[in-house]
Amino acid sequence: MPTRNPRIKAIFFDFMGTCLDWHTPVLSALPSSIPPSISSPLAITWRHTYFASNAARLAAKLPPEDIDITLHSTLLSTLSTPSYSPYRPLFTDSILHSCISAFHNMPAWPDVPPALTSLKEAGYEIFVFANGTPRLQLDLCKSSGLQFDMLFSSALLGVYKPAPESYEKVLKMVKVEPGEAVQVAAHAYDTRGARKAGMRTVYVRRWTDDVGEDMEVVSGEVDVFLSEGMGGLVDVIGGL
Repeated sequence: MPTRNPRIKAIFFDFMGTCLDWHTPVLSALPSSIPPSISSPLAITWRHTYFASNAARLAAKLPPEDIDITLHSTLLSTLSTPSYSPYRPLFTDSILHSCISAFHNMPAWPDVPPALTSLKEAGYEIFVFANGTPRLQLDLCKSSGLQFDMLFSSALLGVYKPAPESYEKVLKMVKVEPGEAVQVAAHAYDTRGARKAGMRTVYVRRWTDDVGEDMEVVSGEVDVFLSEGMGGLVDVIGGL
């Protein structure tokens, strides 16, 4: 059995992208007549338009919006761009609904379940800490089969990551110091926010996310950079 690092008490995971494959179900929900050469870039553009919307709300000091509302508005925004506007007529109300629902039904990346099992066996507390809502996270736990000690969302905390107060709030809730906590994420904005809060950081490279980030830069910013999934994560945590 792996040896627990007594200095680390809590491990926080971003959820979509980091632990879950959002791309496959979203692609399945898009109109089937859209060619694969278009549908995948469309999905990734939509995803990053969603991130931009969250960042804009945070910068404007607005409270978190229900993620389903944000996903709906950013999908319509994506479909209004020149690259994807020709496909807008294919998106009936039913298909729009299916596209949003796809974000509530995701499988785990194959490397994640064994990584979480190893961490639990080693005695760590593990949490979801991600932007979204409690309903979304409950649905995703059911669809993925993943289990955590607690689910923390931006809706629950009242603020989006990477606002400093989001990390401060979640650490206070579980009563651990920043140096006793690790943030695991596939998003550089998240690991940067956690690092500023004094947490340790593990970046997990996923091809579906951070398509605009320079990975050489990201790898130099974090405590650990995992390029091939979460295999060996328990040993990585033990070595921090």
